[in-house]
Amino acid sequence: MQLSNRLFFAQVEEVLASGSEVQLRVKGSSMRPLLRNERDVVVLAPRRPGQPLRCGEIVLFRYRGRHILHRIVRIDGERLTLAGDGNYRQTEHCTTGDVAAVACRIIRSNGREIGCRSLEWRLLSRLWLLWPPLVRRYALGLLFRLGWN
Repeated sequence: MQLSNRLFFAQVEEVLASGSEVQLRVKGSSMRPLLRNERDVVVLAPRRPGQPLRCGEIVLFRYRGRHILHRIVRIDGERLTLAGDGNYRQTEHCTTGDVAAVACRIIRSNGREIGCRSLEWRLLSRLWLLWPPLVRRYALGLLFRLGWN
C-alpha cells in the first residue's frame, strides 16, 4: 500500500512538531547536482518559532498544498524566495510561517554524513550558486549525459 503525499507529509509534520528530526530520501531532480534523486537522504530538524532563517539554507516548506525541499535564495522580511539548485529559472515564494523544517545534515548513498553548516557543504553550495544560470544549465546537461542523476 502506498501512502499519499498529503498523508505522508502530515505525518512528517507531526514528527517535527514533537521536536524530532526526520529523514527524507531525495525524490526528483530539482536539487541536482548537490542532492541526488533516490540516493541522498536529507535530515530535517524542526523549525522553532522565531528561529532565524538564512539565505542558502535548504528548507521543507508548504507551497500551494504541497511540500517542497528547496534552497532559500532571498529573504524580504517574512517573505522568502526559494529555488531548487537544478532550477535555474523557476522560483517559489512563501512566508517564514510556511517553513516546516530546516535541513541539518545530508547522508550520501555511501553513508557519509555532511552537516549543512559545515564548511564543506557551504562551499559546495556557494560555488554552485555563484555560477550564472546559463553555466549551471549546461553543467546540469553535461552531468545528466554522464549519468549523474
